[in-house]
Amino acid sequence: MPFKPIVVVTRKLPDVIETRMMELFDVRLNLDDHPLSTTELIEALKTADVLVPTVTDRIDSSILSQAGDKLRLIASFGTGVDHIDLASARQRGITVTNTPGVLTEDTADMTMALILAVARRVSEGERLIRSSNWTGWGPMSMLGHRIYGKRIGIIGMGRIGTAVARRARGFGLSVHYHNRRRVHPTTEKELEATYWESLDQMLSRMDIISVNCPHTPATYHLLSARRLKLLQKHAYVVNTSRGEVVDENALTRMLEKNEIAGAGLDVFEHEPAVNPKLLRLDNVVLLPHMGSATIEGRVDMGEKVIINIKTFADGHKPPDRVLETML
Repeated sequence: MPFKPIVVVTRKLPDVIETRMMELFDVRLNLDDHPLSTTELIEALKTADVLVPTVTDRIDSSILSQAGDKLRLIASFGTGVDHIDLASARQRGITVTNTPGVLTEDTADMTMALILAVARRVSEGERLIRSSNWTGWGPMSMLGHRIYGKRIGIIGMGRIGTAVARRARGFGLSVHYHNRRRVHPTTEKELEATYWESLDQMLSRMDIISVNCPHTPATYHLLSARRLKLLQKHAYVVNTSRGEVVDENALTRMLEKNEIAGAGLDVFEHEPAVNPKLLRLDNVVLLPHMGSATIEGRVDMGEKVIINIKTFADGHKPPDRVLETML
């Protein structure tokens, strides 16, 4: 009889994914979708062969140290793995997988939505209508800035950064990027993209900065207070990656003083907490980490999780292993 691993899922997933998991595995679902407490998470790790966590589950060394001997796979529901202590997982012989690629287009769409929203003051306009204080059109009313012809500097030219670049070209933006490695010349030519080895130099020359790199120890506060000061006063910062990449307090201070034009933020440094000062500002568009929130994307993520678990249960290496490449 085929091995049916005990799979603990920490949050509610699309019905079609949960149904398929029930068919294939011995599954423990989170039917009321409550975030698991530390105690509940530890209990899950003691009984599971496979854990399916999400980005809000902090799987650190103290939690992994209490895992049962059965736990051999953490099949994360998401692309980022900064919520998992990869070094501790490796020491315990636990394989870690993620769901790369399936969120690329959705996140790139949201990046462009935020760029447009902050530059054209979309949220301000919507709030004005709802306040019943709009008195009608005026030639100087609600003036924003066009993005056509502007320069966008993309930090992180991976799948999502490249997808953002393609969209940016369609909106008439000039594409610039900073990355650990220069992208293939064919991609660079296709996107008419300019590579900057120096992040500092790129920041000081851009009209829009799009943060699309993962959060790692090397990228924590990559946009530090010092680097944010390099931005031009008319520049916008858009972040659909991870809040920890940007020094949120420094960014907030600059927005308060109008030292930059505005920001579009889908992620925050201390989620779900949001800096109260940000909530009072009109020159920032705030979204609740919804860059990848499409039905199609969530189903695609779930299917990748299932493939990783099924492959592992069959005695093979899962296709989306991250442990070897992320350490």
